[in-house]
Order: sequence, then C-alpha cells, then structure tokens
Amino acid sequence: MAKAKDFAVRKQLLDRRSRLEQALEEVSDDTQVQHLIEEVDAALERVENGTYGVCESCRGGIDSDRLIADPLVRFCLDCLTPEQQRALQEDLDLANQIQTALLPEKSLQADGWEAAYHYEGAGPVSGDYCDLLIADGDLYFIVGDVSGKGVAASMLMAHLHATFRALVSLDLPLDQIVERASRTFCESTLPTHFATLVCGKAGDTGGVDVCNAGHNPPLLVQGSKMVNIEATGLPLGMFCEERFSVSQVRMNPGDTILLYTDGLSEAVNGSGREYGTKRLCEIVRQNCLLAPKEVISACLKDVNAFLSGTPRTDDLTIMAIRRLDHGD
Repeated sequence: MAKAKDFAVRKQLLDRRSRLEQALEEVSDDTQVQHLIEEVDAALERVENGTYGVCESCRGGIDSDRLIADPLVRFCLDCLTPEQQRALQEDLDLANQIQTALLPEKSLQADGWEAAYHYEGAGPVSGDYCDLLIADGDLYFIVGDVSGKGVAASMLMAHLHATFRALVSLDLPLDQIVERASRTFCESTLPTHFATLVCGKAGDTGGVDVCNAGHNPPLLVQGSKMVNIEATGLPLGMFCEERFSVSQVRMNPGDTILLYTDGLSEAVNGSGREYGTKRLCEIVRQNCLLAPKEVISACLKDVNAFLSGTPRTDDLTIMAIRRLDHGD
C-alpha cells in the first residue's frame, strides 16, 4: 500500500513539474516558476529517500489531507511560524466561503416536489457533497461523502459539484451521469480517494430514479412502509471504467425520501454508543407526514439529544424530499 501511495505521489509531482516546465517557456519572468520547479524536485527527492510526509523540524508526520491539498508541504501544523499559521487560517476561511457559496438554496419547491437539507461540517470545511437543482422540469438531488477530511476533502467536494452540474446540463440518463462523474473523479484524483454518493432524479409524474454509489441507503417512507434503497455500485472513483445501475421507485403524494451521510448514523456519544440506523428509521417514521424541513429538524433534535453535548467528529448532511399533493 505504501509503495502504491508513493507511486501516486511521485506521478502527481512529475505531472506538476511537466506543467511548470511548459510554463517556463511562456513567461517572461521565470524566477517564481524556477523556484517552484526546485520545490517539486525537493519533494521528489523526499519521496525517493522515504522522508516524504515527515516534518523537517520535529520529524513527526504531516497530516495526509494537507499533503493532498499541497504535496510540497514540509512542516506539520505545530511547527508552522505564526505568520504561516495566519496564512493557513486565511486559506481555511476562504475555502469555507467558497464551499458555502456552492451550496443550493436551503429549501426548494417546484413541479410537485418539496426538498430541504441540513449541511454541517465538523470543522471549517466539509467533505460532504450536497446539491439540489432543477433541469428540464426534473428535480436532481445529490448527497455524497468524499474520503478524508479538511481542505483536501473540500476541494474534492467542489470538484464533484462542478462535474455533476456540468453533466446534468447535458440531459443524460442518470446512470451515464454517475458513470462519467466517476471516470472524471478517478482520472483526476489520487488512487486513495473516492466518494460515496446518492444521485436521484425526480420527474413530475412521481417517478424517481436513484443511483446509489456505495452510500448509506436512502430511506423511502410510503405510509407505514419503509424501504432502504441499497447501493447499485461501488463508490465513485474506485475504478475508472465502473458501471452503475439505477433503482426506480414511484412516490405518491405524501411519500418522503431521506438521504444522509454517516455523520448522522455513525455519531457516537460520550458512552461510546453509535446512533445507528435503527433509531434514525424510527424518528423518520414518526415524523414522515411533516414537511421536509420539519423531518430534518426532528432528526437533528434526536441526534443532539443522543450526543448530549459530545462534540461531532464527522461532517453531517441530511436531505429530505417529499412528493406533494397537486393542491399543495
């Protein structure tokens, strides 16, 4: 595994060096570009001698997410100067602003559907992906979770956002949208990164297509009946030529579908107990007749009561979509 990781890092660094060499031929003042080439060469040397990812000051390990975001990093957080720490905080603040701007409207109602979501990062930025959009009269809804945490995961989340927005505009079948997104994600990220994701498409007649790429099964509530929409494929980015299938369901007025990330189902309280899907299902069942925003509020109230002040350790996203009566 370590050799595969070193190979991926080395390949990424060589790609950067190649691009810098091309830039060197095009710029008039090549001082900065030459300096970056030297930084890349130094990182390649660290890969070769086995010291890549080791802090040059304290010899401790550098956080892997920071290395993914910037493979030229040489020092761990504890060894940064005050000026470097301020610069890092400014970067985090900017990343938070960009990520917030990518989120859709908090609630949406159109074409016989009502949807709402809650999005909460465990830190300044999140690796969860959440989107709602209408294209050609259909409602597209997406909830996903990128592997890793911090800035690196948030960058990958932004990458997925741009990819899906572009693909939805092409009016492709849902399985092709997910397959193309997975291929793009696989070809543009390191082999250690992937994303679980649910992508759905709801039409004005109540038909819903759902593609679950290795994510937590969405909960479909139809009266007293509750159905899990299981995964139809592996997570995005695991294999570049991966294929996905689509589950088709029909939602009647009053039916609700709930999507969530494992920041909800795997929340752990001070006693070490996990919240779990069984408790989640019961809360959803008790509140399924409510509007999506109120269903989400009930879920948040219950998980917060369960945690009883224990800090969250993972990003949390909940989305609820309800089929409306024609008169609503």
